[in-house]
Amino acid sequence: MTEPTPGKPPRVSRTEMAEHVLPNDTNPHGTIFGGRVMALIDIAATIAASRHCRKPVVTASIDEMVFLHPVKLGHVVLLEAVVNEAFTTSVEIGVNVYSENPVTGDRRHTGTCYTTFVALDDLGQPSKVPPLLPETPEEFQRQADAQERKLERMARRAKAKGK
Repeated sequence: MTEPTPGKPPRVSRTEMAEHVLPNDTNPHGTIFGGRVMALIDIAATIAASRHCRKPVVTASIDEMVFLHPVKLGHVVLLEAVVNEAFTTSVEIGVNVYSENPVTGDRRHTGTCYTTFVALDDLGQPSKVPPLLPETPEEFQRQADAQERKLERMARRAKAKGK
C-alpha cells in the first residue's frame, strides 16, 4: 500500500521571477510582446507546480489572460506564481504579473492568469499530487475560487468536446 502524500502549504511552492524587458522582447510600440509574457507565465507556473508536486508536470490549460497595462522597454517584468488548489492529479497555479520601473521602483499590476498543470509518473501518466494546506484566509479564499474555476473549465471542455 502506498503511503499518503503529505500536504503542503502554498508558501512552499511560491515562485517569483524577474526579467528586464529588452529590445528583442518588444513590439513596435516599445512594450513587451504578449506572447513573451505568456511564455514567462508558463515558466513561473511550471516551477511552482513542480515545487508542489515534486514530479514532472505539463501544462493542461491557461485561462483567459487580460493585459491591463503595458510593460515598457527597460522596465522589469515581475511574476508571482502560487498554487491555489491541488486536485487529484492536477494543480491550479495563479500568476500575477507586474511592471516595475527600475529607476523609481514603482510597480503596476499588469495582469493575472490561472494555469492548470497535470503531474506525471515515470511512465508519463497522470499521477496523484499532494493536497494543498492553506494557512491564511486569503489562501482559503483562493482555494475556494480555484474549485469554482475548475467547474467552469470542465463545463467549457465538455462543451468543446460536444461540438
